[in-house]
Amino acid sequence: MIKVNLSYNDVVKIIAKILKDFDSEYPRFKKFKPGIGPYGEPQIVKIISRKLSRSGILAKTRRCPDLEIGYEWAIEFKIVRPFGDNGKEAENWSVNLLHPYAGNTSLIGDAMKLIELTEYKHKGLFVIGYEHKPAKISLDPLINSFEVLMKAVVKIKLGQRIESCYNGLVHPEHQVVRCIGWEL
Repeated sequence: MIKVNLSYNDVVKIIAKILKDFDSEYPRFKKFKPGIGPYGEPQIVKIISRKLSRSGILAKTRRCPDLEIGYEWAIEFKIVRPFGDNGKEAENWSVNLLHPYAGNTSLIGDAMKLIELTEYKHKGLFVIGYEHKPAKISLDPLINSFEVLMKAVVKIKLGQRIESCYNGLVHPEHQVVRCIGWEL
């Protein structure tokens, strides 16, 4: 394994490319249409971990954090999908990011847990978001709201937003993947 000396910008871009490349293989999750969009968080994080490790970057999945990279990075993931596999708007899809209470499973709750971890040099939050091309429901209001809640309500300082985006995914409802990260 190679020594990990990655910036969070590198991490976001590498993971976005992994997701795009995996999508181009027309993967199927359960009985859903092909593509990465229908995969759940645990499944997609395992795929990311496996592909990072195959490329020589030490990575493993954990309960908290979701992904550890090279004993240096602790990363928590959330998936946001305004639409389901069936083309209908999903219920409560934005709650994955915005529920501002400790002990829950939102990205805000995950950030609170990450802050408590002392054994990692770097910590990051990571959103895997899906949109149509053009977006029927833009993720921008959700992402902006998340940043406001983190700063103004829960008082957690985020690093600069980093984003890597790929169009042309194979799923008819999840056509664009937006990988968005913040270092804590």
